[in-house]
Amino acid sequence: TVLHLVHNLIHEEEEEDEKPSRRMQNVGEQGHMALLGHSLAAYISVLDKERLRRLTTRILSDTTLWLCRLFRYENGSAYFHEDDRDGLVKVCRLVINTRYEEYASEGYVVLSSKQPVIYLSASCRPGLGQHLVCHQLGLPLSSLCTVPCNTVFGSQHQMDVALLDKLIKEDLDAKKLPLLLIANAGTPGAGHTDKLGRLKDLCDQYNMWLHVEGVNLATLALGQIPSAVMAATRSDSMTLTPGLWLGLPAVTAVTLYRHEDPALSLAAGLTSSQPVEKLRALPLWLSLQYLGHNGIVQKIQHTAALSQQLLQKLKSLTSIKTSVSVKILGEQLAQLVPTSGVDVVELEDEGTCIRFSPLLTAAVLGTQHEDVTELVEKLSELVPVMSSTMCLRQDFREEIHRHPAVLRYVEDMSWPGLGAVQYEPQTEGMDDSSRKQQLDKINSEILKKLQGLDTDISFSTGPEFGIEKECIFVGMVTEDVDVSELVDTIAALGRDIEESGRLLENMTEVVRKGIQEAELQLQKASEEKLIEEGMLRQLPLVGSVLNWFSPFESSIKGRTFNLAAGTVTGRKYANYNGSQLGQTHGTSSAGKTLQDFLSHPFRSDIKATGKIVRDFVELMAPITSIFFGTVQL
Repeated sequence: TVLHLVHNLIHEEEEEDEKPSRRMQNVGEQGHMALLGHSLAAYISVLDKERLRRLTTRILSDTTLWLCRLFRYENGSAYFHEDDRDGLVKVCRLVINTRYEEYASEGYVVLSSKQPVIYLSASCRPGLGQHLVCHQLGLPLSSLCTVPCNTVFGSQHQMDVALLDKLIKEDLDAKKLPLLLIANAGTPGAGHTDKLGRLKDLCDQYNMWLHVEGVNLATLALGQIPSAVMAATRSDSMTLTPGLWLGLPAVTAVTLYRHEDPALSLAAGLTSSQPVEKLRALPLWLSLQYLGHNGIVQKIQHTAALSQQLLQKLKSLTSIKTSVSVKILGEQLAQLVPTSGVDVVELEDEGTCIRFSPLLTAAVLGTQHEDVTELVEKLSELVPVMSSTMCLRQDFREEIHRHPAVLRYVEDMSWPGLGAVQYEPQTEGMDDSSRKQQLDKINSEILKKLQGLDTDISFSTGPEFGIEKECIFVGMVTEDVDVSELVDTIAALGRDIEESGRLLENMTEVVRKGIQEAELQLQKASEEKLIEEGMLRQLPLVGSVLNWFSPFESSIKGRTFNLAAGTVTGRKYANYNGSQLGQTHGTSSAGKTLQDFLSHPFRSDIKATGKIVRDFVELMAPITSIFFGTVQL
């Protein structure tokens, strides 16, 4: 069915990787309402035009009113968009249409008189400025001005207001037009908020538009709001992402803005005359009604409480200073406590940091207070173990270098454990393919034996996408581990496995040669038997009758294969052909006559002399006539 086809497409990648996704969105009842909204939007779109117009207008106006009241943005309008950057693009077009009155008729020609300038913080999302100015607005890169953050006073992640003022004055002197300023209420990396109050005053002074974005805008719905964030309500526009904050899947972002001219808003694309486009607000409209004001506030308060809980628990720790790699520590924490939502970020000044941003992840992952407690516990466990591991890494390398003939140290800075080692067997005379196969086989056997040891140390094949293969990766260790003994154990296991493999190969070769020798001896014995017994005894039926009348004593050589010596030895056994083997009674007359004939002095010429053969056939006529009838020669 179609549903089975969709199911297979969704899980196809998981089956190939054999590894489920580490983070899955927690879709609660409010998430189901959002998903229901998409289905209802498709159904409503087929209504007649008048009913569709009235319904979409109601949904859009209600959602806009609720959002403006919830986030304290009075007299605002709303634009719903899939890409969270699209709202800013439309706002820029609105400002261009407002400041350049002839832009609608003359186009980019009017911009040549005064080049517009858009300012944004150095802490904004990477690539936002280029996407906005060059890709969407079609302006030159010189129309983008990146304002550095504070270097002397204030936070290193806040926009330098004094430097911004200086840059604006320089642009005015260059006959440029300061157009718009993009500020942060929660930088993407560290969550810092710019001095929005001072920035708004500066924008009013130079008749600039102030746009604010960031995760801290969610706190506007709380009862107690930090003053730095509260200033965002004075901005000319701001972009909200309620889907992330409330855990609503496939819900649009919203840009709230203030502007009095609906015609310019329509020209900029912030409003639409198409009723179907207004249905973008339906999933959010359903979710907001389901959650209610108290439910929304409760979710945001929960994320704030998680941050406070982590802060207090970190303060209670005696020390978390460590020399270990922060990136490795963050990756380990994210793997051990995936519902915590921690990740690793790179900041320009601080370098690598571990980020905990529950406003972005708690609603999606379902983070609870127990997850924060577990996160701190894992942090307390990992820091000393990783510190001791880092201290013993050099000892591990030196111990491996003491076995240069069989062990090789493998450098992998991304591995959080003690290190990686490879056993190198003796492979003289082997081609590359055989050598690689032997290398892989022995190291795999060593790994299996190490994993079977009764120890707290973990052994594995390393990262899934690691460069080095056929290696043994040793996990994190405590300070009481004897590194020398560990390396000696690896080397000893490798030698034992290699010697066992060599003995098995030698044994296989000995057995193969022994079989070949036995086949030659059997063939030789068969030829000797033919010469010794004569041709007649080999003929079917004739040989049986001949052996019955005249048993023939022959020697059978038994053979034994000495596995240790690799040789085949023989021993003779007496054997009597014929049915009279072991009988003690006398021979019959026919048997006597035949024996007399066979004792003829010329019996050795039976094969070559025709006359003797005829005599023999005539002698055998009474017997052969019983089986074949009369024989004529």
